[in-house]
Amino acid sequence: MVISYVAILVAGLMPVICAGISKAGAKGYDNHNPREWMAQQTGYRARANAAQANCLEAFPFFAVGVVLALLTGVQPVVVDSLCVLFMAARVAYVACYLQDKARFRSLFWLVGYIAVLALYVLAMLNLQIG
Repeated sequence: MVISYVAILVAGLMPVICAGISKAGAKGYDNHNPREWMAQQTGYRARANAAQANCLEAFPFFAVGVVLALLTGVQPVVVDSLCVLFMAARVAYVACYLQDKARFRSLFWLVGYIAVLALYVLAMLNLQIG
């Protein structure tokens, strides 16, 4: 279960990491108007910002799935395994985003999404059994 808690923490930090990548070493960064500055970026900076947005979008769905699975009594080892799969897929997703590998990025997004769906399905199945 500790793995699932750490996975939620890391997933919550991923948007900050992506934001840091998008801004690190940038010349002319405007902290007074960061969104306007970011909108003008291209290449890996723009992709890192897009990855940040996607990490923010994925986080609630993942975190709630983990909590529901644990609360409904899904075996912690199963939840932890799905969390590891999700996190590995998300790290690969961000790496592919930064390197502009669109097909692989989409594949890793799908793997992560399926891992989260599995958490919800297992939680619902446990409700039916319990």
